[in-house]
Amino acid sequence: MRTPIRLTLAATALTAFGLGASVSHAGGFALIEQGVKGLGNAYAGAAASAEDASTIFFNPAGMTLLDGNQVLVGLHIIQPSTKFTDNGSSAGGSDGGDAADLAVIPNLFLVADINDEVKLGLGISVPFGLGTNYDKDWKGRYQAVETAVEVININPSLAFKVNPQWSVGLGANIQYFKAKLTNAVDFSSACLGAQAQGILPAGTCLATGLVTPQTPATDGFADVTGTSWGFGYNLGVLFAPTEATRVGLAYRSQVKHSLDGKADFTLPAAAQPVFGPAFADTDISGDIDLPSTLSLSLFHQLTNSWTLLADITRTGWSSYDKLVIEFENPAKDPSEEVNNWKDVNRYSLGVNFTPSQTWIYRAGIAYDKSPVPSAELRSARSPGSDRTWLALGLGYQVAKNLTLDFGYAHLFAKDAEINRIGATGDRLKGSYESDVDIFSGQVVWVF
Repeated sequence: MRTPIRLTLAATALTAFGLGASVSHAGGFALIEQGVKGLGNAYAGAAASAEDASTIFFNPAGMTLLDGNQVLVGLHIIQPSTKFTDNGSSAGGSDGGDAADLAVIPNLFLVADINDEVKLGLGISVPFGLGTNYDKDWKGRYQAVETAVEVININPSLAFKVNPQWSVGLGANIQYFKAKLTNAVDFSSACLGAQAQGILPAGTCLATGLVTPQTPATDGFADVTGTSWGFGYNLGVLFAPTEATRVGLAYRSQVKHSLDGKADFTLPAAAQPVFGPAFADTDISGDIDLPSTLSLSLFHQLTNSWTLLADITRTGWSSYDKLVIEFENPAKDPSEEVNNWKDVNRYSLGVNFTPSQTWIYRAGIAYDKSPVPSAELRSARSPGSDRTWLALGLGYQVAKNLTLDFGYAHLFAKDAEINRIGATGDRLKGSYESDVDIFSGQVVWVF
C-alpha cells in the first residue's frame, strides 16, 4: 500500500508547489514595475535612459548620469483580472470567480556620490510575485486554489564612468523568497487508483466511503509554505556615441532558491484510516531557479522637446524547466513537475515630450511574450498569455530638487487555453480571459 500512496502524495504536494502568478506582467511571474518614469514608456529604453535612481535595477551603469545624491520612493497599485471559462473539465464546481488579487508593490532606490566618476547605489524592490485565489469549490481545485508568491530583492550597486562615452556598473542581488500554495486533494480517486492496482484490498474504498471521485464530500486540502534566501548579480554597460544618443546593455543573473517549508494536510474522516500516515504533516524542500534577463536599450534625444526610446529584453525562463520537491517524511519519494517553459522576448517603444523644464509627458507600447509553451503545460497558477502594453506617464518638477511622477498602463492579454491533467487524473480544460491596470506614483528627491 505504501508505494502508490507515497507517489500520490508527492504528485499532490508538487501540484500545490507549482509557482507562478497569472497577474504578473513581464512574462511568467516576473514584475518589471521598478520605477514610475519607466512605466510611462512601457519600460522602453530602461537600460539606457537613466532618468532616476531606478536605473540601479535596469542598468547600474546609468548611475553615472545622475547629479548629486538621490532618493526615490515609488508605489505601484496593480489591479488584474483573471477569469476562467470551462470547456470540458472533469470536476464539478464553479468557474472559480475572478482569481486575481489586487497588489501594492513598493520601490526604494538610493544613489550617492563617491566622486565625479564613481556612484554607489542601493535598491529594494519586488522583481517577482503576486498571486491567484480561486473559489475553493471551483473545477480546478485539485490543481490550484491559492497562490501567493513574493520575492524581495536587495540590490547594492556600484558604477564607474570610464570616460565621457563609456560607463560600467555592477550589483549584488540578495533575494528573500516566500510562497504559500494550496489545493484540494481528491482522496476518492487516490483510493480507487490504489485499489485498481491491487495495492489496496478489494472493497477498501467502498468500506471507507471513498468511491465518489472529484466530489467535495471526499476532498482533502493541502497547504504548502516555504521560504528561501538566494543570491545573484547584475551588470551593465552604457555607451554614449553622441550627446544625443545612448545605448545600454544590462544583464541580471539567474538566482537559485532552495526553499524550506511545511506541507499541512487536512483529510476527510473517511480517508484517515487509509491515508492518514502518508498524509501526515511534514517538512518539505524545493528548488526554484528564477530566470536571468538580458536587455538592450536605446535612448535618442531627437530634439530639445522630443526623446525616442526602445528596448528588447530576453528572459531566460527555460531555467524553469521542472520543479523538484523533497519530503522529510521518509515514506515519500522526491518528485518533480515538468514545466518546459521557454525563453521569451519583450519588445517596447516609447516617446517623451518635454514642453518646459517643469513638465514631461510620456507614452509607450510593449509586446510581452508568455513563456508557457502549450495548453497542456499551462498551469492554473500561471495561466498568463502574450500581452500588449499601452502606457502613459506624467512628470512634474515641484522644485529644483524635487520631482513627482505618475504612470498608468493597461495590459491587453490574449485569451489563454488550458488543457492540463492533474496529479490524480483530473482534467482542467477551458480558457482564461485576463487584463491588468497599473497605477503608479513616485517621489524623487535630489540633495
